[in-house]
Amino acid sequence: MSEKRHPVSPPPGRPKTGSLPPGGTAQSAKGAPMRQLLLLGVAQAVLFVVGALLGRWLGLALGFDAFGAGGYSNSVIFGILLIGLGGGGGVQLARAWYIRKYGPTRY
Repeated sequence: MSEKRHPVSPPPGRPKTGSLPPGGTAQSAKGAPMRQLLLLGVAQAVLFVVGALLGRWLGLALGFDAFGAGGYSNSVIFGILLIGLGGGGGVQLARAWYIRKYGPTRY
């Protein structure tokens, strides 16, 4: 006895399988090209790490060691704060670059 299966349709906004023309490009559900979104994600990840490292080095130069011994003293808290601000600043810098190059995303 064979059961009749109905094809599952894709979520709204996504193209059906095989519906892209030959040589077509994939897009997200909101219409942004996948390559651009991948580039945004990679840029944000890289600049987050770079910004966090710069925050760490700035903290060390100013005497705020985030990984210092002695528990959570004021210098340790300020070191952690500088690392967080550096990482967040790197993400915002990547986002500003992306918007300047490709325009705002709609996700």
